[in-house]
Amino acid sequence: MIHETKEVDFKLLKITSDEFIDNDFIPAKYTCDGLNISPPLNIEHIPEEAKSLAIIVDDPDAPSGTWVHWVMWNVPVTHHIKENESHGTEGLNDFKQNRYGGPCPPSGTHRYFFKIYALDTILDLPANTKKLELEKAMSEHIIAFGELVGLYKR
Repeated sequence: MIHETKEVDFKLLKITSDEFIDNDFIPAKYTCDGLNISPPLNIEHIPEEAKSLAIIVDDPDAPSGTWVHWVMWNVPVTHHIKENESHGTEGLNDFKQNRYGGPCPPSGTHRYFFKIYALDTILDLPANTKKLELEKAMSEHIIAFGELVGLYKR
């Protein structure tokens, strides 16, 4: 049996935040113990052909499996997303809300992956779109990707 594999060809985005460094702790301000607002994000190396950005924030360490904290697409191309800023369409997170839901782990230290995708299109998706539906819709349109990992423990 022969398996064909599709070549993944995209550029790397550099994602940083002025509030925490990669693989370090997220300030409580951006969690359920604080203001529960999204942290500022900086995006470098966005390809010129990018038409929009998409963001997924999830926690693979949740007891019930990966927990989705934020799903957003059709973000206008920008190098800086300010705290508590959402210029795209926000989909449904696992808190059943169309907004950012900050880290709120029941126990232990969890990892939060802030994933940003540069897309070559604008997506036509309803506001009740969840992470898997977004991933499927953008799968053929990703031209660059980057992530920033934050930690949080209550």
